[in-house]
Amino acid sequence: MSIGETLAEARHEAGLTVAQVSGRTRIRETIIRNIEHDDFSECGGDFYARGHIRAIAKAVMADPEPLIEDYDAVHRAPGAMATVSLDELLATSDHGPQRHLPDLPAVWARVTAAGAPAARAGLGALGGRVAAGHQTRRHTARWAVFVGLALAVVVLGFVALHLLAGSPGPAGLSAAGRHQVTSHNAGHGRPGSTAAKRHRRAAAPSPAPGTSHSAAASGPPQALAPVQATAFGPNGGDNPQLARLVLGGQHSGGWHTDWYSTARFGNLYPGTGLLLNMGQTVAITSAQIDLGNTTGAGFQLRVGTKPSMSDLSPVARASGAGGVVTLHLDSPARGRYVLIWFTKLPADASGSFQAHVDSVSLQGHR
Repeated sequence: MSIGETLAEARHEAGLTVAQVSGRTRIRETIIRNIEHDDFSECGGDFYARGHIRAIAKAVMADPEPLIEDYDAVHRAPGAMATVSLDELLATSDHGPQRHLPDLPAVWARVTAAGAPAARAGLGALGGRVAAGHQTRRHTARWAVFVGLALAVVVLGFVALHLLAGSPGPAGLSAAGRHQVTSHNAGHGRPGSTAAKRHRRAAAPSPAPGTSHSAAASGPPQALAPVQATAFGPNGGDNPQLARLVLGGQHSGGWHTDWYSTARFGNLYPGTGLLLNMGQTVAITSAQIDLGNTTGAGFQLRVGTKPSMSDLSPVARASGAGGVVTLHLDSPARGRYVLIWFTKLPADASGSFQAHVDSVSLQGHR
Protein backbone atom coordinates (compact mmCIF):
# COMPACT_ATOMS: atom_id res chain seq x y z
CA MET A 1 0.00 0.00 0.00
CA SER A 2 1.42 3.42 -0.99
CA ILE A 3 1.95 6.40 1.32
CA GLY A 4 -1.13 8.19 0.00
CA GLU A 5 -3.36 5.12 0.20
CA THR A 6 -2.21 4.45 3.77
CA LEU A 7 -2.94 8.02 4.90
CA ALA A 8 -6.31 8.09 3.11
CA GLU A 9 -7.41 4.79 4.65
CA ALA A 10 -6.28 5.92 8.13
CA ARG A 11 -8.25 9.16 7.70
CA HIS A 12 -11.40 7.23 6.75
CA GLU A 13 -10.97 4.90 9.71
CA ALA A 14 -10.51 7.88 12.03
CA GLY A 15 -13.79 9.35 10.73
CA LEU A 16 -12.10 12.58 9.58
CA THR A 17 -12.64 14.70 6.47
CA VAL A 18 -9.85 16.37 4.53
CA ALA A 19 -11.04 19.71 5.91
CA GLN A 20 -10.75 18.43 9.49
CA VAL A 21 -7.23 17.13 8.89
CA SER A 22 -6.34 20.49 7.35
CA GLY A 23 -7.65 22.27 10.44
CA ARG A 24 -5.61 20.05 12.74
CA THR A 25 -2.36 20.24 10.75
CA ARG A 26 -2.70 23.70 9.15
CA ILE A 27 -1.77 22.11 5.82
CA ARG A 28 -3.84 23.22 2.82
CA GLU A 29 -6.57 20.83 1.71
CA THR A 30 -5.20 20.70 -1.86
CA ILE A 31 -1.83 19.53 -0.57
CA ILE A 32 -3.46 16.85 1.63
CA ARG A 33 -5.52 15.56 -1.33
CA ASN A 34 -2.42 15.50 -3.53
CA ILE A 35 -0.45 13.59 -0.90
CA GLU A 36 -3.27 11.03 -0.63
CA HIS A 37 -2.76 10.51 -4.38
CA ASP A 38 1.03 10.24 -3.89
CA ASP A 39 1.60 13.62 -5.55
CA PHE A 40 4.20 15.57 -3.56
CA SER A 41 4.92 18.22 -6.19
CA GLU A 42 3.21 21.05 -4.26
CA CYS A 43 4.96 20.32 -0.97
CA GLY A 44 7.96 22.51 -1.81
CA GLY A 45 10.62 19.80 -1.71
CA ASP A 46 11.57 16.75 0.33
CA PHE A 47 12.19 18.78 3.48
CA TYR A 48 8.57 19.97 3.64
CA ALA A 49 7.03 16.80 2.16
CA ARG A 50 8.42 14.72 5.03
CA GLY A 51 7.11 17.25 7.54
CA HIS A 52 3.65 17.17 5.93
CA ILE A 53 3.58 13.35 5.93
CA ARG A 54 4.52 13.28 9.60
CA ALA A 55 1.89 15.89 10.60
CA ILE A 56 -0.92 14.21 8.62
CA ALA A 57 -0.02 10.77 9.99
CA LYS A 58 -0.24 12.05 13.56
CA ALA A 59 -3.61 13.67 12.89
CA VAL A 60 -5.12 10.43 11.53
CA MET A 61 -3.51 8.19 14.18
CA ALA A 62 -1.04 6.47 11.84
CA ASP A 63 2.61 5.60 12.45
CA PRO A 64 4.67 8.19 10.52
CA GLU A 65 8.00 6.34 10.65
CA PRO A 66 7.34 3.64 8.00
CA LEU A 67 5.75 6.30 5.78
CA ILE A 68 8.89 8.48 6.05
CA GLU A 69 11.01 5.42 5.25
CA ASP A 70 8.88 4.71 2.17
CA TYR A 71 9.16 8.35 1.06
CA ASP A 72 12.95 8.32 1.42
CA ALA A 73 13.19 5.07 -0.51
CA VAL A 74 10.91 6.07 -3.40
CA HIS A 75 10.59 9.85 -3.68
CA ARG A 76 13.47 11.62 -1.94
CA ALA A 77 15.98 13.47 -4.07
CA PRO A 78 19.67 13.11 -3.12
CA GLY A 79 21.03 15.71 -0.72
CA ALA A 80 21.81 16.10 2.96
CA MET A 81 18.98 18.40 4.00
CA ALA A 82 16.38 16.31 2.15
CA THR A 83 16.77 13.57 4.79
CA VAL A 84 15.65 15.79 7.68
CA SER A 85 12.06 16.88 8.32
CA LEU A 86 10.87 19.85 10.33
CA ASP A 87 9.69 17.66 13.20
CA GLU A 88 13.05 15.88 13.34
CA LEU A 89 14.98 19.15 13.42
CA LEU A 90 12.67 20.64 16.01
CA ALA A 91 12.04 17.69 18.30
CA THR A 92 9.88 19.07 21.08
CA SER A 93 8.57 17.66 24.32
CA ASP A 94 4.81 17.20 24.36
CA HIS A 95 3.07 17.53 27.73
CA GLY A 96 -0.68 17.54 27.20
CA PRO A 97 -2.19 20.17 24.92
CA GLN A 98 0.66 22.68 25.32
CA ARG A 99 3.85 22.34 23.27
CA HIS A 100 7.16 23.66 24.57
CA LEU A 101 9.67 25.39 22.34
CA PRO A 102 12.91 23.45 21.88
CA ASP A 103 16.31 24.37 23.27
CA LEU A 104 17.50 26.76 20.54
CA PRO A 105 21.24 25.99 20.82
CA ALA A 106 20.42 22.29 20.51
CA VAL A 107 18.25 23.00 17.46
CA TRP A 108 21.07 24.95 15.83
CA ALA A 109 23.46 22.10 16.53
CA ARG A 110 21.07 19.71 14.77
CA VAL A 111 20.65 22.08 11.84
CA THR A 112 24.38 22.34 11.25
CA ALA A 113 24.97 18.63 11.86
CA ALA A 114 22.13 17.62 9.53
CA GLY A 115 23.68 19.20 6.52
CA ALA A 116 23.50 22.97 6.05
CA PRO A 117 27.00 23.31 4.54
CA ALA A 118 26.41 26.72 3.02
CA ALA A 119 25.15 28.24 6.25
CA ARG A 120 27.81 26.46 8.30
CA ALA A 121 30.60 27.47 5.98
CA GLY A 122 29.36 31.04 5.70
CA LEU A 123 29.07 31.51 9.44
CA GLY A 124 32.42 29.79 9.92
CA ALA A 125 33.95 32.29 7.51
CA LEU A 126 32.39 35.14 9.42
CA GLY A 127 33.85 33.75 12.62
CA GLY A 128 37.26 33.54 10.96
CA ARG A 129 37.07 37.12 9.83
CA VAL A 130 36.13 38.18 13.32
CA ALA A 131 39.11 36.32 14.79
CA ALA A 132 41.69 37.12 12.13
CA GLY A 133 40.72 40.29 10.32
CA HIS A 134 39.51 42.65 13.02
CA GLN A 135 41.90 43.78 15.67
CA THR A 136 39.84 46.18 17.71
CA ARG A 137 37.19 45.32 20.25
CA ARG A 138 34.77 47.53 18.42
CA HIS A 139 34.98 45.54 15.21
CA THR A 140 34.92 42.22 17.06
CA ALA A 141 31.76 43.18 18.94
CA ARG A 142 30.13 44.32 15.70
CA TRP A 143 30.81 41.02 13.99
CA ALA A 144 29.74 39.05 17.06
CA VAL A 145 26.38 40.85 17.02
CA PHE A 146 26.03 40.17 13.29
CA VAL A 147 26.74 36.44 13.72
CA GLY A 148 24.31 36.24 16.65
CA LEU A 149 21.55 37.90 14.64
CA ALA A 150 22.17 35.53 11.73
CA LEU A 151 21.87 32.52 14.02
CA ALA A 152 18.68 33.89 15.59
CA VAL A 153 17.03 34.52 12.20
CA VAL A 154 17.77 30.97 10.98
CA VAL A 155 16.59 29.30 14.18
CA LEU A 156 13.43 31.41 14.47
CA GLY A 157 12.65 30.69 10.83
CA PHE A 158 12.79 26.94 11.49
CA VAL A 159 10.61 27.34 14.60
CA ALA A 160 8.01 29.33 12.66
CA LEU A 161 7.91 26.79 9.81
CA HIS A 162 7.56 23.98 12.33
CA LEU A 163 4.62 25.61 14.06
CA LEU A 164 2.91 26.37 10.73
CA ALA A 165 3.45 23.00 9.09
CA GLY A 166 3.54 20.51 11.94
CA SER A 167 1.15 21.73 14.60
CA PRO A 168 -1.03 18.84 15.81
CA GLY A 169 -4.73 18.83 16.41
CA PRO A 170 -6.57 18.26 19.68
CA ALA A 171 -4.85 15.98 22.15
CA GLY A 172 -7.57 13.36 21.83
CA LEU A 173 -6.68 12.80 18.14
CA SER A 174 -2.91 13.03 18.18
CA ALA A 175 -0.89 9.83 17.88
CA ALA A 176 0.63 10.04 21.33
CA GLY A 177 0.48 6.44 22.47
CA ARG A 178 0.20 2.78 21.53
CA HIS A 179 -2.19 -0.08 22.15
CA GLN A 180 -1.70 -3.73 21.46
CA VAL A 181 -4.04 -5.42 18.98
CA THR A 182 -4.33 -9.18 18.68
CA SER A 183 -6.73 -11.12 16.49
CA HIS A 184 -7.36 -14.84 16.28
CA ASN A 185 -8.56 -14.53 12.69
CA ALA A 186 -7.55 -11.12 11.35
CA GLY A 187 -5.43 -10.06 8.39
CA HIS A 188 -3.30 -7.03 9.22
CA GLY A 189 -1.25 -6.77 6.02
CA ARG A 190 2.16 -8.23 5.15
CA PRO A 191 4.61 -8.41 8.10
CA GLY A 192 6.88 -5.39 7.98
CA SER A 193 4.70 -3.54 5.46
CA THR A 194 3.62 0.05 5.91
CA ALA A 195 0.03 -1.03 6.50
CA ALA A 196 1.05 -3.65 9.07
CA LYS A 197 3.14 -1.14 11.02
CA ARG A 198 0.39 1.47 10.90
CA HIS A 199 -2.20 -0.97 12.20
CA ARG A 200 -0.39 -1.07 15.54
CA ARG A 201 -0.74 2.67 16.11
CA ALA A 202 -3.61 4.39 17.89
CA ALA A 203 -4.48 7.57 19.72
CA ALA A 204 -3.70 7.77 23.42
CA PRO A 205 -6.89 7.56 25.50
CA SER A 206 -8.19 10.98 26.47
CA PRO A 207 -9.47 11.44 30.02
CA ALA A 208 -13.05 12.51 30.47
CA PRO A 209 -13.69 16.04 31.74
CA GLY A 210 -12.86 16.32 35.41
CA THR A 211 -10.96 13.02 35.49
CA SER A 212 -7.44 11.83 34.76
CA HIS A 213 -5.72 8.56 33.96
CA SER A 214 -4.14 8.52 37.41
CA ALA A 215 -7.62 8.39 38.91
CA ALA A 216 -8.09 4.82 37.69
CA ALA A 217 -8.16 2.24 40.45
CA SER A 218 -5.04 0.19 41.00
CA GLY A 219 -4.90 -3.57 41.10
CA PRO A 220 -5.55 -6.24 38.49
CA PRO A 221 -8.29 -5.53 35.93
CA GLN A 222 -11.68 -7.13 36.42
CA ALA A 223 -14.51 -8.03 34.08
CA LEU A 224 -16.85 -5.12 33.39
CA ALA A 225 -20.39 -5.97 32.31
CA PRO A 226 -22.41 -3.42 30.29
CA VAL A 227 -25.95 -2.87 31.49
CA GLN A 228 -27.32 -1.98 28.06
CA ALA A 229 -26.40 -2.28 24.38
CA THR A 230 -28.01 -0.17 21.65
CA ALA A 231 -27.41 0.47 17.96
CA PHE A 232 -25.65 3.76 17.26
CA GLY A 233 -25.43 5.72 14.02
CA PRO A 234 -27.43 7.60 11.40
CA ASN A 235 -31.20 7.10 11.65
CA GLY A 236 -30.87 5.25 14.94
CA GLY A 237 -28.22 2.79 13.80
CA ASP A 238 -28.48 -0.63 12.19
CA ASN A 239 -30.73 -3.41 13.52
CA PRO A 240 -31.42 -1.92 16.99
CA GLN A 241 -33.57 -4.94 17.95
CA LEU A 242 -30.47 -7.18 17.86
CA ALA A 243 -28.11 -5.03 19.95
CA ARG A 244 -29.00 -6.66 23.30
CA LEU A 245 -27.88 -10.07 21.99
CA VAL A 246 -24.19 -9.20 22.50
CA LEU A 247 -24.64 -8.97 26.29
CA GLY A 248 -23.96 -11.79 28.70
CA GLY A 249 -22.15 -14.03 26.22
CA GLN A 250 -25.41 -15.30 24.77
CA HIS A 251 -23.84 -16.14 21.37
CA SER A 252 -27.29 -16.32 19.81
CA GLY A 253 -26.37 -14.71 16.52
CA GLY A 254 -25.32 -11.44 18.11
CA TRP A 255 -25.72 -8.08 16.41
CA HIS A 256 -24.89 -7.24 12.81
CA THR A 257 -25.03 -4.20 10.57
CA ASP A 258 -27.26 -3.85 7.55
CA TRP A 259 -25.98 -5.11 4.19
CA TYR A 260 -24.23 -2.49 2.08
CA SER A 261 -23.02 -2.40 -1.51
CA THR A 262 -19.47 -1.30 -0.61
CA ALA A 263 -17.10 -1.53 2.34
CA ARG A 264 -17.67 2.21 2.93
CA PHE A 265 -21.43 1.87 3.48
CA GLY A 266 -22.27 2.59 -0.15
CA ASN A 267 -21.04 6.16 0.46
CA LEU A 268 -24.22 6.73 2.48
CA TYR A 269 -22.80 7.03 6.00
CA PRO A 270 -19.39 7.61 7.64
CA GLY A 271 -19.96 4.57 9.85
CA THR A 272 -22.27 2.64 12.15
CA GLY A 273 -21.81 1.04 15.51
CA LEU A 274 -22.83 -0.57 18.77
CA LEU A 275 -23.04 1.52 21.96
CA LEU A 276 -22.50 -0.07 25.38
CA ASN A 277 -23.78 1.63 28.54
CA MET A 278 -21.64 0.61 31.55
CA GLY A 279 -24.09 2.05 34.09
CA GLN A 280 -21.36 4.13 35.76
CA THR A 281 -17.99 5.65 34.97
CA VAL A 282 -15.35 2.94 34.61
CA ALA A 283 -11.74 2.71 33.44
CA ILE A 284 -11.39 0.45 30.39
CA THR A 285 -8.04 -1.34 30.02
CA SER A 286 -8.87 -3.92 27.34
CA ALA A 287 -11.67 -5.16 25.12
CA GLN A 288 -12.29 -8.49 23.40
CA ILE A 289 -14.70 -8.37 20.46
CA ASP A 290 -15.90 -11.43 18.54
CA LEU A 291 -16.46 -10.37 14.92
CA GLY A 292 -17.51 -13.77 13.65
CA ASN A 293 -16.10 -15.52 10.60
CA THR A 294 -15.62 -12.62 8.17
CA THR A 295 -12.32 -10.75 7.88
CA GLY A 296 -11.60 -7.21 6.77
CA ALA A 297 -13.46 -4.99 9.24
CA GLY A 298 -12.13 -1.61 10.29
CA PHE A 299 -13.40 -0.19 13.56
CA GLN A 300 -12.63 2.16 16.43
CA LEU A 301 -13.13 1.71 20.15
CA ARG A 302 -14.41 5.02 21.54
CA VAL A 303 -15.04 5.93 25.20
CA GLY A 304 -16.80 8.91 26.77
CA THR A 305 -19.14 10.20 29.46
CA LYS A 306 -22.06 10.97 27.13
CA PRO A 307 -23.68 8.96 24.30
CA SER A 308 -22.70 11.43 21.58
CA MET A 309 -20.00 11.14 18.92
CA SER A 310 -18.40 14.45 19.94
CA ASP A 311 -17.90 13.16 23.50
CA LEU A 312 -16.78 9.63 22.60
CA SER A 313 -13.03 9.83 21.99
CA PRO A 314 -11.22 7.13 19.97
CA VAL A 315 -8.90 5.13 22.23
CA ALA A 316 -8.03 2.18 19.97
CA ARG A 317 -8.69 0.87 16.50
CA ALA A 318 -8.16 -2.18 14.29
CA SER A 319 -8.01 -2.72 10.54
CA GLY A 320 -8.48 -5.81 8.41
CA ALA A 321 -9.94 -7.47 11.49
CA GLY A 322 -11.94 -10.66 11.91
CA GLY A 323 -12.54 -13.42 14.44
CA VAL A 324 -11.85 -12.57 18.07
CA VAL A 325 -10.00 -9.25 18.31
CA THR A 326 -8.37 -8.16 21.58
CA LEU A 327 -7.42 -4.53 22.16
CA HIS A 328 -5.03 -3.79 25.06
CA LEU A 329 -4.81 -0.14 26.14
CA ASP A 330 -1.59 1.04 27.78
CA SER A 331 -3.52 3.78 29.60
CA PRO A 332 -7.05 3.28 31.01
CA ALA A 333 -9.85 5.09 29.17
CA ARG A 334 -12.45 6.48 31.56
CA GLY A 335 -16.11 6.86 30.69
CA ARG A 336 -19.62 5.50 31.07
CA TYR A 337 -20.16 4.68 27.39
CA VAL A 338 -18.14 2.45 25.07
CA LEU A 339 -18.75 2.59 21.32
CA ILE A 340 -17.65 -0.01 18.78
CA TRP A 341 -17.68 2.19 15.67
CA PHE A 342 -17.26 0.47 12.29
CA THR A 343 -15.61 2.56 9.57
CA LYS A 344 -15.10 -0.27 7.07
CA LEU A 345 -17.18 -3.39 6.50
CA PRO A 346 -15.89 -6.85 5.55
CA ALA A 347 -17.21 -8.66 2.50
CA ASP A 348 -19.43 -11.70 2.99
CA ALA A 349 -19.82 -14.79 0.82
CA SER A 350 -22.54 -13.19 -1.32
CA GLY A 351 -20.37 -10.20 -2.28
CA SER A 352 -22.16 -7.65 -0.10
CA PHE A 353 -20.64 -6.00 2.96
CA GLN A 354 -21.73 -6.50 6.57
CA ALA A 355 -20.10 -6.52 10.02
CA HIS A 356 -20.98 -8.82 12.93
CA VAL A 357 -20.46 -8.54 16.69
CA ASP A 358 -21.24 -11.85 18.36
CA SER A 359 -20.06 -10.84 21.84
CA VAL A 360 -18.05 -8.20 23.72
CA SER A 361 -15.93 -8.62 26.85
CA LEU A 362 -14.46 -5.61 28.66
CA GLN A 363 -11.76 -5.45 31.33
CA GLY A 364 -10.84 -2.60 33.64
CA HIS A 365 -11.63 -0.93 36.96
CA ARG A 366 -14.78 0.47 38.50
